[in-house]
Amino acid sequence: MDRWSNVMPTPVSPPNPAPASGMAATSRAGMQLAREGEPRTLVVGPGISVHGVVQNAERLVVEGTVDASIIQAKELSVAQGGVYKGSAEVDDADIAGTLDGTLTARRNLVVQASGRLFGNASYHRLQVMDGGQIDAALKLTTAPASPLAAPPRNS
Repeated sequence: MDRWSNVMPTPVSPPNPAPASGMAATSRAGMQLAREGEPRTLVVGPGISVHGVVQNAERLVVEGTVDASIIQAKELSVAQGGVYKGSAEVDDADIAGTLDGTLTARRNLVVQASGRLFGNASYHRLQVMDGGQIDAALKLTTAPASPLAAPPRNS
């Protein structure tokens, strides 16, 4: 009798098991993959620095440091302790960390109590929480054109 004949094979789990209900799938590299219908999100975690151009992200969450020449996204969120340097054109911005540069928020700009905004910012709607700091040139812009808005009638 061969010494290996009574050894049972060890089951091997698939490299990417199906996610549990309510959880996103994870790639082999451990990066979270967006589920269908969710915005393409880039999260720069604490202690991580990114320098360059951010493309094709619908949502950027900065918990570390980002030094970008320009980003265009729907949402920018700078978490407490996060730093964003550079230019950004977004629909909505939520600043709880530090933003130093030029920001265009086509809809909403929120500066949280721990947030600091330096440089230039244009926005349609501005909200600053008690304790939020702004040392920037601010410019109010008109409402963005809604594709669903009816054309004005001639009276």
